[in-house]
Amino acid sequence: MKRIDAQPDEVCTTQRAAEMLNISVTSVQQLVEKGVIEAWKTKGGHRRIPVAAVLAYRAAQTHIEAAPPSERPSVLVVEDNAMQRLAYQRQFEAWQLPVELCFCENGYQALLQIARRKPDILLADIMMDGMDGYALVKTILADPELASTQVAMLSSVSQAELEARGGIPKGVVFFTKPVNFDELRGYIKACCAQSQRWNR
Repeated sequence: MKRIDAQPDEVCTTQRAAEMLNISVTSVQQLVEKGVIEAWKTKGGHRRIPVAAVLAYRAAQTHIEAAPPSERPSVLVVEDNAMQRLAYQRQFEAWQLPVELCFCENGYQALLQIARRKPDILLADIMMDGMDGYALVKTILADPELASTQVAMLSSVSQAELEARGGIPKGVVFFTKPVNFDELRGYIKACCAQSQRWNR
């Protein structure tokens, strides 16, 4: 998409914001829902976004992209299926997001990796041998030092199975498998922007 500029004192729609940022409308919606980009809704339910907020986000993304690898947001993917790990890796490579990507095969490996470096973003499968995704996520949520970690669970389990396990923990985002990679990309970009804002 062609990047479009505008005056900072204007407001715009999600479509125009997407064009200005050269990303999808879904990605803009993810950024708005996470509070990364300021917005409000009209009485008719349409989002309106200050152009100044869009420009500020674009400037933050430029800063992230210019950061050395050691300062880029880290993404830890916990997935026991090798083919699924490969799919995630290919998607991240295609997205060309300025992140440090790491993979673990189960919850135990993930905890060891987290002890070495706290991830900014955690993507965890639920059904895994040993420590599964639920146990891993609950362990992370219980640790105050990991409070800033953005957590998402990805699984094909049914709603009934989720409810039987206690539902989706508060503050955790859930993606149904097969994953909509456009939505996941929007989520990752929103998390990166939020992480950058916290680390300033």
